[in-house]
Amino acid sequence: MIEYFDSHCHLTDAAFRDDLEAVFRRASDAGVTRMVSIASNVDDARAAARLAGGRDGLWSTAGVHPHEAGDAADDAIDALRALVGEHREVVAVGETGLDYFYDNAARAVQRRLFEKHLELGAETGLPVVVHARDADADVAAALAGMPPRTIGVLHCFTGGAQAFERAMEAGWYVSFSGIASFRSFEPIDLLREVPENRLLIETDSPYLAPVPHRGRRNEPANVAHVAAAVAAHLGCALDELASRTTANARRFYGVA
Repeated sequence: MIEYFDSHCHLTDAAFRDDLEAVFRRASDAGVTRMVSIASNVDDARAAARLAGGRDGLWSTAGVHPHEAGDAADDAIDALRALVGEHREVVAVGETGLDYFYDNAARAVQRRLFEKHLELGAETGLPVVVHARDADADVAAALAGMPPRTIGVLHCFTGGAQAFERAMEAGWYVSFSGIASFRSFEPIDLLREVPENRLLIETDSPYLAPVPHRGRRNEPANVAHVAAAVAAHLGCALDELASRTTANARRFYGVA
């Protein structure tokens, strides 16, 4: 069976409250052997660490999503730092970044917290998971000003040439979600520019279900459809794409 690594999902989301064990079974049946559950705020990071602590092949992150930045406490970064130190299951900082499409938090607040996450990633040696939407120039500026040797990923990438170029210069990874299966998917040329050893795939579940499940709740089992879409764009075999992205995700997160 082909093995997959869902590099970005939100398994603590309320959408999975009633059937999470069934979600895990379907993922296993689909060949998804590894997953990282991404945190959206400090409480969510604690919940994700607890969930990952009890299951093989599952890890978590610690971060505050830009949508949550306006509600973050003054000591949020200290709390995230403590989580990293206390839980070996926490393998990355984030999800952080900038979202100027929804503007759920003031842009200046988002930028300050994003920069602190980048600093925390450099301090801890963990990679940083970055959300970027309609904020290309400011994401690029943050990457240009981050501490040296900070590593990270532009997750659920849908475009943004400036941030992409900065990420490539910094040796960052780029991850693609179910959007790659949509007819409206545009950055095919940028997808083809990602080095083979820095390409990741994800579901971002419960959001962004790929074709043929578009419009329904997403889940990790569907990363197989993401892989198929990305492989088609690249003109490579599905098993090759799955093997490559699994190896990349293991290296990026530093997991077995």
